[in-house]
Amino acid sequence: MEEKKFDLNSFIGFILIFGILVYMLYRNQPTPEELAEQEKQKQEQVEQEKQDTSANSQVANYRDSTNVVSDSLKLEQLKGQLGSFAYSASLPSANDKQTVVETDLLKLTFSNKGGYLSEVMLKKYHNYDSIPIYIIKDGNAEFNLTFGTTDNRTLNTANLYFQPEITNNGDNTIVTMRLKASEQQYLEYRYELQPDNYMMGFSIRSQGLSNVINGSQEIDLNWGISTYRHARSISYENRYTELVYEYEDGKDDYLGQSEVTETTESDITYVAYKQHFFTSVLLSETPFKTGYLKSENLVKDEEIDTVFTKRFKAKLPLELQAGELNKQMDWYYGPSDYKILNSYDRNLDEILPLGWGIFGWINRYIFIPVFGFLSSFLPYGIAIIVLTILVRIIMSPVTYKSYLSQAKMKVIKPEIAEINEKYKDNAMKKQQETMALYGKAGVNPMAGCLPALMQLPVFYALFQFFPSAFDLRQKSFLWADDLSSYDTIAKLPFHIPFYGDHVSLFPLLASLAIFFYMRMTTGQQVASQPTQEGMPDMGKMMKVMIYISPVMMLFFFNNYASGLSLYYFVSNLITIGIMLVIKNYIIDEDKIHNKIQENKKKPKKQNKFQRKMQEMMEQAEQQKKNQKRK
Repeated sequence: MEEKKFDLNSFIGFILIFGILVYMLYRNQPTPEELAEQEKQKQEQVEQEKQDTSANSQVANYRDSTNVVSDSLKLEQLKGQLGSFAYSASLPSANDKQTVVETDLLKLTFSNKGGYLSEVMLKKYHNYDSIPIYIIKDGNAEFNLTFGTTDNRTLNTANLYFQPEITNNGDNTIVTMRLKASEQQYLEYRYELQPDNYMMGFSIRSQGLSNVINGSQEIDLNWGISTYRHARSISYENRYTELVYEYEDGKDDYLGQSEVTETTESDITYVAYKQHFFTSVLLSETPFKTGYLKSENLVKDEEIDTVFTKRFKAKLPLELQAGELNKQMDWYYGPSDYKILNSYDRNLDEILPLGWGIFGWINRYIFIPVFGFLSSFLPYGIAIIVLTILVRIIMSPVTYKSYLSQAKMKVIKPEIAEINEKYKDNAMKKQQETMALYGKAGVNPMAGCLPALMQLPVFYALFQFFPSAFDLRQKSFLWADDLSSYDTIAKLPFHIPFYGDHVSLFPLLASLAIFFYMRMTTGQQVASQPTQEGMPDMGKMMKVMIYISPVMMLFFFNNYASGLSLYYFVSNLITIGIMLVIKNYIIDEDKIHNKIQENKKKPKKQNKFQRKMQEMMEQAEQQKKNQKRK
């Protein structure tokens, strides 16, 4: 390796460079005058910063003390857009903040923008996924006043900012939302909440706006909502989700289940957006003169996990009084519970589909009170069974009459067959002899049908009662965890049209009970019905129905409330038991036959109707003979 040696030339070069740098630093250092000038500039910069800070503080203090925007250009722009209501947009409340108020039953969130409820939560209830029930949330509802101004503007309150204020009136909480044109001029929404009440007072009024609101243009209250799904079966829930309204001094109606339905009615006193077990209602003390209502079905495919069921809209005009608004109303956000709705004495029980006429009467005055009493001390599933037993016991005389009539018809069936054979070529004579036999034997062929017709109002009333029974919601019994929804014993890996993707046990048991019940009754009916030439074979038709009816029941009720299927299962079991008792221990066909034979020997006095029918048949027979002679 080459040995490194000291290089004198490199050392001299480094010394010269260092000397040059020292000389340059010495020559460029500031003079005393320059140092004084720099110090002066630093002092001036500090003073300027202090002045700027003081000015900013004064501006902030000014804004806080006056609560107005100091930017005159921005204020002028707002005036150009909003006219008199530019003042509301210049206030500190002109933001998207929200005000939360809670009662014992409700948690309500009011939004500064629009002044309306942005959230409504029912504190005591949860849906099938254990999520709290929200009627309004995440922008699914809208509330808006549309009106014209005297400076030719059209404003929507949903886009404007209200100033909130909360006060107390005794136990009641009052939330006031004001859309201000000035401190003394405003449009006000006033909500009055009671501690243990789903109904809240609501009013819309204005002050000092007679020269602002254009009274010659229509002022519209627009209220809409997309109803959330709360139940497991969306098809079942959607079937009972509908828009109901009251109009013309107490009449009530609903828009139905079509894809899109709309109507215009007069003198509307309330509009209800019913979501099967939960309801939103806007009520007015003085009727809206007219109203446009619309319902739209949002469930296009029941196999898809849909968030919303229906979309409801209402457009209701408001009227000025002496140039100002003053409309007294109420809001109801709560359960579709008959006891709660009926307690307000405002015809709100009509929101529930209890049935029209006698069907609704049976539900209101019999089944609802009786079931309410039973469920007050019994588990709900047991209460359904006890109610079913009571209904079947009360209807057992009707069942007995029906079975007795069929037994009588069975006894005289051979004699009717003889009449049919003897007068097979003379229909009129055959009819006369058959009616005469019925009269002598004391048999009424319609007696078997009338009891069945008498039971129809009860069956239909119960069919309407169970889907409307709020008390059954989320109440369990045996394997069913919710009697207001379908029970599930197995999930299918595919979807069967009209049936679903699950197997419910209660509908299956009810279908089996119907099958055995129909086998019993159909066999009796076939045995008792005489055959008629030229008429379809009723026996074959009834035998086909033995198999069709249970299958229809199975498909129809698989997505229905398990409480309803439980009722039909128990009801058919009890009916089968009653009929077996009647057949084996009460009715003796030999005694019936002997009784009929005794009746034949007795002279039978005809009533006016029977005499009239006899005379008409004889006249028809005589006319037929006269025609043959000609």
